[in-house]
Amino acid sequence: MTEIIGMVFIVIGLIFDLFGCLGLVRLPDVYNRLQASTKCVTLGTCSILFGLFLFKGFTASGIKSILGIIFIILTAPVSAHALARGAHKSGVKLCKGSVCDKYAEDKG
Repeated sequence: MTEIIGMVFIVIGLIFDLFGCLGLVRLPDVYNRLQASTKCVTLGTCSILFGLFLFKGFTASGIKSILGIIFIILTAPVSAHALARGAHKSGVKLCKGSVCDKYAEDKG
């Protein structure tokens, strides 16, 4: 039973990763692309690793996959925020369809 649930998590993770790759190609600016890539890494890769944990159980591979999930959940949002802030400070413009720029509003 855990193998079937593990396979479901792996397939869901692959679908999230596929949509994240499509978002990298299709979205208009660096900020939208960064959002798509962060979501696909956090949800997709963590789901694949959790599926691997369900397959392997509490073996060395399973524990490493849980540690990988914890590491990704802690670092992916922080790095995405740092990259977006750095892009904004270096002058990368938003796409024309953007509604508001919160960083510019905060600057005054």
